[in-house]
Order: sequence, then C-alpha cells, then structure tokens
Amino acid sequence: MRILITGGSGFLGASLARELLQQPAIHLEGKGSGPVTELVLTDLVAPPADLQQDTRVRAVVGDLSDLLHTQTLKLDGVDAVVHLAAAVSGECEANLDLGLQSNLQTSLNLLQAARHQAKQPVFVFASSVAVFGASAGQQLPSSISDTYQPTPQSSYGIQKFMVEQLVADFSRKGLIHGRNVRLMTVSVRPGKPNGAASSFLSGMFREPLAGQACTVPVPADTRVALASTDKTMQGLMCALTAPTATWGAPTAVNLPALTTTVGEMAQALKEIAGDACAALLDWKVDAKVQAIVSGWPSQFDNDRAKRLGLVADSSVKSLIQSYAARHPHAITCALKF
Repeated sequence: MRILITGGSGFLGASLARELLQQPAIHLEGKGSGPVTELVLTDLVAPPADLQQDTRVRAVVGDLSDLLHTQTLKLDGVDAVVHLAAAVSGECEANLDLGLQSNLQTSLNLLQAARHQAKQPVFVFASSVAVFGASAGQQLPSSISDTYQPTPQSSYGIQKFMVEQLVADFSRKGLIHGRNVRLMTVSVRPGKPNGAASSFLSGMFREPLAGQACTVPVPADTRVALASTDKTMQGLMCALTAPTATWGAPTAVNLPALTTTVGEMAQALKEIAGDACAALLDWKVDAKVQAIVSGWPSQFDNDRAKRLGLVADSSVKSLIQSYAARHPHAITCALKF
C-alpha cells in the first residue's frame, strides 16, 4: 500500500505515520489488504528522525500547492491520502488570505490531483468542530448530531466546511472514496504552543507538567470537547480503513468527544500533579480567544462514530495519563493516577 499524509511532519501526521508503519496490513476500499510499502510524508519541514530512518518513508518537503504544481509531488499509484495539512484557527482569523490559500485552494488542488488517478484513492480529510457555531442571537443545541447543519462563525471553520463539501461532491461523483472526519481538540499535544485558539487546552497540562507557566485565556466555566491522541488516531485509522458500506455517507463524522470545562481540567491537573503544578496556570481572559472557543460546541451525540466502534476518552485524568504514557520525558513532576 502507498499512502500519502499531508502535514506528515506535524504532531498528528507523524503520530499517524508511526501507527501505520506498525500495522502488519492495511485494508483500503477498492485496494484490498496489504502492508504499507511506501509512506509519503509531505510538509514544510522534514519529518522526525525516527520516521526518516524507516526505509518505507519518503519525505517531500515544501509548500503543498507548489509541490503539486511543479509535479515534485505526484499521486500516481497512491492508494490513500490523509489530508491533515492546514493553517490553524487563530492564524486564519488574523490572515484571511493565508487561510484561503492554505486551507481551501491547496485542498482543492490536492483533490484535483487525486481525482485523476487510475483507481480512486481513499481520501481522508481532517475537518474540525470549528465548522459549528451560532450566529448572533442564536444558540447551538445542547448536543450536536452528525446531521446538524454547520454554520461556522470563523474563517477557519468556513474553510474546513467548504473542503468537506468538496470531498463529499468528489465522492458522490465517484472520483474518490472520501471520508470527512471532524476532529475534536486534541489534548495533550506535545511540543510548543501553536497559533490555534485552542492551543491552551494542551498547554495548560503540557507546560505545568514540564515545570513551566501557562496562560489560560478563558473563564473556568468554559465548556470544551476534547480527545486524546490515542482516540484521535483510532478515528483517523477507522476513516482510512472502514469499508464504504460501514462508513456510510460522505458527509462528515463527528469523532467522539470528552465534554468537560476548563475548570475541571485545572482541578484534574491539581489532583494528579499537585498544588505547585496547578499554580503554574495563569488565568488571564483574552476576549478574542474566548469568543472563538466559546462559540464551538462542547457536546456531541456521535451516533455514527459509535456505530463504527469509536468511543470517547473516559475522563480528563485519562487525557493526562495518555500523554504521560506517550511522552514520559516531557514530565518533570511526580504524578498520581
């Protein structure tokens, strides 16, 4: 099997790459089953060293649209595409042109390249809960279903929803086997903060556990929907490998979410890592970040995900435990689970 991951050097891309390389065989719609023979990772930077050392991995570094235009990156013989590359929420709100180019135009260019393959590839698109939002004077329902009509209230959400519709249309026309998945906010992401409005939802665990301060820009009662890396990987793998009859319509699947509040997150950190660690949280409300994050839904019914065998994380403490298991060297304090 030949699989392409865009954004393959990033946190989710690299995590998925490792997951795929560990599988003895992958089943893909219209392709049968077999081991990964080539994993193409494209991004603005080279992938982590462990992936570069695997002979099945081929890195293609550069701007995705440029790579496609110059045919430095070709999709000939690619059995599946997992499209993770994107400009993040805060960046898109600050720079409309960046979002339009990175999230909309580049995705369309990738879809156009995919549609011209001799055999339709599986095409997994990583969308977001940011496709949902309430217009002024309106409220979201208490729980969002898979069929609830998105009304995004940010540039990032609008761009993600537009690509969802393109993937669904290309699938309807039989050009690809499209799979739209709406990812929850992943917590805890390793590494450094990024430009996403939701970045603090990882930082408020990651930084204190490493002995560093973290600013929390929303009130403690802010409700959020979270997923661990483990559960996110399960969702992406399911989207990649589920037969069409099982997956269902090309419209998006809301992946399972753990619903909690930012205050409950802080309390879990205190119980697991102690008072001194929790004291590293610096609560300073940022109105712009609060407006974006509080506009996202926090409760989902996830009917399709459940039918696919996917479940949410059990607790906030389990998020921290999952992170600690994956990144033990990033933690400098004693934990009590």
